[in-house]
Amino acid sequence: MADSEPKETEALFALKDTFNNSFLNEHWNGLPCFENTSHWYGISCINGTVTGVVVENFRLSGVIKPDALFNLTNLEVISFMNNSISGNIMDFSYNPKLVSTDLSYNKFSGKIPPSLLSLNHLLNLQLESNNLSGTVPEFQQKSLRSFNVSYNNLEGPIPPFLQSIDPSSYQGNPKLCGFPTRQICIIDPTGVPANSPENQPEDSPQSKKKKKGFFKQSLVVAIFVLFDVIVLVLVSYLFFVYFKKTKSNKKSKEKNQETVTQERGREEERGELSFMEEGGGFSLEELLRASAEGLGKGSFGSCYKAMLEGGPCVVVKRMKDLNNFSREEFGNQVRGLAQLKHPNLLPILGYYYSKEEKLLLLPYAPHGNLYDRIHGYRDSIGRIRFKWRSRLSVAQGVARAMAFLHSDSNALPHGNLKSTNVLLSANDRPLVADYSLSPFLALPSAVHRMVAYKSPEYLHRRKISPKSDVWSFGYLLLELLTGKISAHSALPGTTGVDLPVWVNRAVREEWTAEIFDQEILGAAEGLVQMLRVAMSCCERSPEKRPEMEAVLAEVEEIVASEATDGAEEGESAGSSEVSFVGTSESSASWRRASVSEERDDE
Repeated sequence: MADSEPKETEALFALKDTFNNSFLNEHWNGLPCFENTSHWYGISCINGTVTGVVVENFRLSGVIKPDALFNLTNLEVISFMNNSISGNIMDFSYNPKLVSTDLSYNKFSGKIPPSLLSLNHLLNLQLESNNLSGTVPEFQQKSLRSFNVSYNNLEGPIPPFLQSIDPSSYQGNPKLCGFPTRQICIIDPTGVPANSPENQPEDSPQSKKKKKGFFKQSLVVAIFVLFDVIVLVLVSYLFFVYFKKTKSNKKSKEKNQETVTQERGREEERGELSFMEEGGGFSLEELLRASAEGLGKGSFGSCYKAMLEGGPCVVVKRMKDLNNFSREEFGNQVRGLAQLKHPNLLPILGYYYSKEEKLLLLPYAPHGNLYDRIHGYRDSIGRIRFKWRSRLSVAQGVARAMAFLHSDSNALPHGNLKSTNVLLSANDRPLVADYSLSPFLALPSAVHRMVAYKSPEYLHRRKISPKSDVWSFGYLLLELLTGKISAHSALPGTTGVDLPVWVNRAVREEWTAEIFDQEILGAAEGLVQMLRVAMSCCERSPEKRPEMEAVLAEVEEIVASEATDGAEEGESAGSSEVSFVGTSESSASWRRASVSEERDDE
């Protein structure tokens, strides 16, 4: 049995004091590690030692000390994404096992620390949207797969080893130069890029010394250049006669080619509205004239409700930060998605492609999304109770859609399953949206915008698979059962909960009756069975999770059992002895607990 190292506990307490966050003050107490389990929010442990610190979207503030991580020597993953932490980035000299570091969307300043260069196992480094300055260090790690320093104040040339990274990883740094940016590095006579801060002032001794050497070199270079010019003139004259004969034919061909290119360019800029079904029902002009209502901003862009005159309401999804697709490539991707037809998948009506805009046209779901149905108007008298049968129907529909997507050979069938991406039709039929969109994104963007990339296997091993979708589905089920906001579906400005960790803690501390949402107490057997399914999906190891087809079979069995029993919500289920089987996140098998439900007034 291995417990936390005292120095590790001290390091985490020091971080807690730095942040002084009410949630962390409440949930970071006692020993952070017990064997392979942590009861602290966002902390991962193996053999009683801290291997992960992931605290995202908490609006944390404060200045972390440079040596804050010195005692976390087994740290593999650290993420403070989307907070307000300031000061210089920490020193990673004592964290040789780090594979993933995400400090994006904070207020870190100063230079990128050289200690990052010594991390030989580093796979993922995300530093975008901070206030970092200076140059990009000479990273040489062959393990590095994902790298992003966009939207900082960096300058100078991009090191050769990092020039194969997607250009989006460098945007927002106007003083960066060299490939893959469009900024050319201006080389001064000393051979140092003028864009670089290494360039010395003109009146410095180093600059004067370099200039003297430059003048000597220039004299030699001038002699060779003069000789080359003479040779070039002679060769040019010899070829002049030959090229004069073929010039007219060549000009004609170039003119024709230029005409074709210009026509294609005008077509790209003009844009075109394409429908998946014959006819479509409306034109681009009608869509532009339609009154629009903003529906919010999602992972792939903003959505608008367009009310066509005398026609249906459609949703226009304005896609952002996509891969650089041509019209044909974009159209092929969308048509491939449109071929995925299932009663519980939101169909794609059409798309618009131009050089500046890429839009998806989708049906409008009048009853909103699952997130709002679970969490909306909680403290309002006008809230309509979300009954167990309705939630069970949603779980069944989503499971059917996911099993359908998983029947294909796609490496990541959905990739972004969460409650905000489950819509409700006019008759409350669940419609899964935003499916199979990972091919539209470069990896750095996908890592930050898709739920599957928050899974344990990606954080620790940089791998995703269909089992990452199963993990996301488990979180969705727990959100349905507990009524609590999941950390992976929390909207900006809200704080979510790592639901499997919270459920395990509830069982360990024997307040099991508080696990389930008060709105659905009364269907004990069905709730407990569904909870077992959810926790099996949330296993940290993907190998231990069931296949999506097996998950659907279990959900269907629960639905059939509920229908056979004929149990109605609002009836008392009394007190029933139930046993649970925990996941690997639990320190032991779940204890037997007595779940007591009260009769609803309804």
